[in-house]
Amino acid sequence: MTCRGLKTSSTPCNWISIGGVRTVILSSSLPSCFPGGGLCVAVSAQDPRSAIASVQPVIDLVDVVEIRLDGMQEVQVPELCKGITCPLLLTNRAQWEGGAFKGSEEERLRPLLDGIKHGAAYIDLELKTSEQLRQRLLDALQGTQTRLIVSHHNFAETPDSDALSAILKQQIESGAHIGKIVTMAHDHLDVLRVLNLQEEASKNNFPLIAFCMGEPGKLSRIITLLLGGFMTYAALDEEQATAPGQLTVQELKAALACLAY
Repeated sequence: MTCRGLKTSSTPCNWISIGGVRTVILSSSLPSCFPGGGLCVAVSAQDPRSAIASVQPVIDLVDVVEIRLDGMQEVQVPELCKGITCPLLLTNRAQWEGGAFKGSEEERLRPLLDGIKHGAAYIDLELKTSEQLRQRLLDALQGTQTRLIVSHHNFAETPDSDALSAILKQQIESGAHIGKIVTMAHDHLDVLRVLNLQEEASKNNFPLIAFCMGEPGKLSRIITLLLGGFMTYAALDEEQATAPGQLTVQELKAALACLAY
């Protein structure tokens, strides 16, 4: 992927490399031609102060900030909600879903409920979470602006089309506002199956985050927005990626700028 004919005296071109290919950042906002949602930077830090400080260099480049509470030694949700001006997504990923949280489900739910109380924009909850706990979150969401993302992650493979469709159907029926399906891609066919979920989600008027992890899945993290994906995720830098194949904010912005036609 390259950007040609973009150097002008009035438009500075900041080149970066994605997989050895130079690309250019044209602006700090997503092009208006993308029908989907926004760009979310995923942050894992030891404490709230570190999280708030680390996101400041990219705060004007992203639409949402995800804080991985499961990666924190000290969790202070009110401080996070107050200190991050961008819409905030709180995730407390269980160990059984690839996260770091090892406590009970009741303990895992507590800071998410706290996030609703303090005005977090989004809460992420795994589809495999018990219906009882999910309902507690949904009840707490009543009368608030906070939206629930119900998520499914497969770090080993990408299931067949029927299995993916069944997962999406469960998410639609879960009561959540938004779905998220992320799988490990081993080839381009895996990527195509996941991206194709947007058609089914659109027919059901259900906002869906859907892309693939791994090297073959990198492209899906970019083009998902062109296909109506609600959101895509990026890392602060290569060392702080929270999932395999995750691009940095700068890389993702550059690729989106190249596709703005």
